[in-house]
Amino acid sequence: MAKVLMIDYEKCTGCRLCELVCSVKHEGVSNPARSRLKIVKWEWEGRYVPMSCQQCESAPCMAVCPVKAISQNEEMGRVEIDYDVCIGCRMCVAICPFGAMGFDTLARKVIKCDFCDGDPQCVRFCETKAIQYVDASVVSIEKQRAAAEKFSGIMRKVAAAIAAV
Repeated sequence: MAKVLMIDYEKCTGCRLCELVCSVKHEGVSNPARSRLKIVKWEWEGRYVPMSCQQCESAPCMAVCPVKAISQNEEMGRVEIDYDVCIGCRMCVAICPFGAMGFDTLARKVIKCDFCDGDPQCVRFCETKAIQYVDASVVSIEKQRAAAEKFSGIMRKVAAAIAAV
């Protein structure tokens, strides 16, 4: 079964340790700018949102690549870049709807999450468990459960308001 990164932004504290371990794992340096995972801060809400490749089944990055350097690895359940073929045009960076494709200016190559070959370091080091590596089916179930809990809370508030009248 394919696995994905399940990100719960409500648990993220913005420590950015995930970015650091990602850059160390892939580039050998502690430099968040070279991470495949990015933490986006929403100033107006005081939230931090980890953003990573969604490993799209019909990946726009794959479709736009003029040299077909991006492909789907069915076995690993991820989208991969063949650096021997990639020409560095960055069309994949421009088209990604999640902003998950990046460009490492020092290495002069496009970068994206590769699940650390099945052992995502961001997951191992996330103390709040804001990032988890789970079966793809679990993500749907968790989102359904969270939506049901929110709906239930809203309905309790409505019932309480009606009872108070």
